[in-house]
Amino acid sequence: MNAETTANASSVPRSNAGALDRADPLASLTSRFVESPEVTSYLDGNSLGRPLRVTSPRLTHFIEQDWGSRLIRSWDEEWFERPLTLGDRLGALVLGAGEGQTVIADSTTVMLYKLIRAAVGARPTRTEIVLDDDNFPTDRFLVEGIARECGLTIRWISVDRDSGVTRDHVAAVVSERTALVLLSHVSYRSAFLADMQAITEEVHSAGALVLWDLCHSAGVVPTELDHWGVDLAVGCTYKYLNGGPGSPAFGYVAKRLQHQLEQPIWGWMGAQDVFGMREEFEPAHGMRRFISGTPPVLAMMPMCDMLDLIEEAGLPAIRNKSIALTEFVISLAEELLVPEGASIATPRSAAERGSHVMIRHERFRDVIGAAWVEGIIPDFRNPDGLRIGLSPLSTSFEEVSVGMHRIREILATL
Repeated sequence: MNAETTANASSVPRSNAGALDRADPLASLTSRFVESPEVTSYLDGNSLGRPLRVTSPRLTHFIEQDWGSRLIRSWDEEWFERPLTLGDRLGALVLGAGEGQTVIADSTTVMLYKLIRAAVGARPTRTEIVLDDDNFPTDRFLVEGIARECGLTIRWISVDRDSGVTRDHVAAVVSERTALVLLSHVSYRSAFLADMQAITEEVHSAGALVLWDLCHSAGVVPTELDHWGVDLAVGCTYKYLNGGPGSPAFGYVAKRLQHQLEQPIWGWMGAQDVFGMREEFEPAHGMRRFISGTPPVLAMMPMCDMLDLIEEAGLPAIRNKSIALTEFVISLAEELLVPEGASIATPRSAAERGSHVMIRHERFRDVIGAAWVEGIIPDFRNPDGLRIGLSPLSTSFEEVSVGMHRIREILATL
């Protein structure tokens, strides 16, 4: 997506959606994804990405060859190292992370628990965890449980739910008591894009560690974890990384910290001598120490195809199209939904916005049910938010236009 197309996306009417698609250098890639005849407009790619067509034969080959023919020999040949080698590839293509710092392991919740506990354990004289009161429920619930478990205090940042956490917010609460700051790079509700580099610097000025939740940015917003000095990060792989429902999460730990951190879920796959069957646990060196049990090898396979496609398209081009799509949605929302009483709860500045748009209206709960029946699939967030999630590689402007116009028609009937 060139700069001119991106800049003009917010001012085009419905009839120009096709023109935007023709000008989109990534347009041909939408055909790489499996399409459902039951779905007219898929606007929830930030909750669950579409599968790629090439994934089906990959899984068949895996079942027939890697698993069916090689059987247990595949552990020695490839599977044992897969969480680390795939983690390195994801880190290089998506995270701005050098090798030996990213691992594919458990669910997002489990990975967050491991790294939160490891971080507060590495700052034993500090007593506070900082996070915002609009962070995703899993993040908040985990911190509340860990605080109770470890006798820590939570210092909440109160934020406007139509925006998000800024450096000033963080500067006002961090202190010599802060062990860890946990924030989301992109707000799951408003799509506010936090200034990761500036906030990380602020946290470090207080001597604390920072853990970034990348669930709504990994694969669509370029990050430079190494360059920005990030300590820890966790993200899911079933949104913009199209790993499929329940695909395993990734964890990033800066190399400078790995020897200092002890994660709490000890398992045989995280031991220094995995097959030594030792009497006592000795954590492995490097990122293997953050693995616990047997890794979900089969569930990692779909993500391999998406990483190939991200490498082909290039993350900067993906980000450009993401900006163009969200600007297009905002322009359509202003034209179609605001006159019906809706409001846009996402930053207008592209520099402060991820790849979804939140629109509010008191009747959107009713709209979502009717829309889904018709194959128009946006998302709903309590109490009144319609979330338009835009996965750039699988989403066309025409698809967005069709969905937004039908949402307006349904809303008007209510």
